[in-house]
Amino acid sequence: MLPQSASLRSTAAVRAGLRRSLTAPAPSQHRRGVPQCIYSRRCYSSPPSSAPHLSAANLEALDRWISADKRLAFSDTLRPEHLADLYITLPTRDGSRPPYEYSPPREGVPLSYGHHLVFFHPRNPEKALRSDGTDIDFCPPEPFTRRMWAGGRMVWKRPLGVGDRAVAVSTISAVDKKGFDSGIGMPMVFVKQKLEYRKLGGAEVCIEEERSHVYLPTAGNRRGAKEVKDLPRPDFTFEYLPTPTTLFRFSALTFNGHYIHLDKEYAQKSEGYPERLVHGPLTALMMLDTTALHLPGLSFATFEYRAVNPIVVNRPVRICGAQEDANTVRVWAEETESNIVGMTGRISLVSV
Repeated sequence: MLPQSASLRSTAAVRAGLRRSLTAPAPSQHRRGVPQCIYSRRCYSSPPSSAPHLSAANLEALDRWISADKRLAFSDTLRPEHLADLYITLPTRDGSRPPYEYSPPREGVPLSYGHHLVFFHPRNPEKALRSDGTDIDFCPPEPFTRRMWAGGRMVWKRPLGVGDRAVAVSTISAVDKKGFDSGIGMPMVFVKQKLEYRKLGGAEVCIEEERSHVYLPTAGNRRGAKEVKDLPRPDFTFEYLPTPTTLFRFSALTFNGHYIHLDKEYAQKSEGYPERLVHGPLTALMMLDTTALHLPGLSFATFEYRAVNPIVVNRPVRICGAQEDANTVRVWAEETESNIVGMTGRISLVSV
């Protein structure tokens, strides 16, 4: 049996270089004729945008981190009580939108798509966290302390059931350095994390997941919203308002203490955003849940998604979906008032 949180190898060097981690979703997008810089509210500005000097010691520490073996393992029980807390947090499940009623999770039924995201989290003491409340696991050493959730991919191979005991093994599958040799722009470290989920004692992978993050060596800088082109007319939509309570509850469910989701002053002064940001995993989960709600009975094979623009608390969000063909559903999340797209994705369906 694997322990709840196996030790992450080769993190001592990272812990020695802790500094403030600044997380934000990848720069943004929008469409439908909205200007690239949406009013002043969507032109985020924060502390200096110039690229910092990277010393030889910084580069050597980064190369050592890249070459080190990194592996983390968790075990968890897919408890119906924890899922009930998720259900009451998601507007797709909380019973507030007739005719969609609240139905508590029952042991033995298949785990819904994406709901594994609220399990298998690091369990580190607060003193081991970075100064912005985030875990250091799989994060490169300083000065690459600003993390942006870039996207990910999920593949469902075999069902996990509510109540199952399961294990997740996480490794780093790829690290890419960009912008280090150009002399201009910002050096970035792209980290791809691979996770495999199995039933406890089982050898077969049930869910395979990739999570992509980008790490920068500086605080936020001024940037406009990015444009998303060629989105189809949606076949279905679901609107909701992510409030501070929504963010607090999802942070608690995922054991995520990052201030970007909880502390308005931090989001504004340290990251340059007008308000707290909605979690990337929450938006991805809302796209999956909305599709399952509107296309019941279909089985998902894969889900690929990309964070494009930050989604800000207290602004209405529209989840959209359009079935491109018999086996593909295109999904996206946009701010209802501005039509700025925060995340895009594609769901492939199991062929019948």
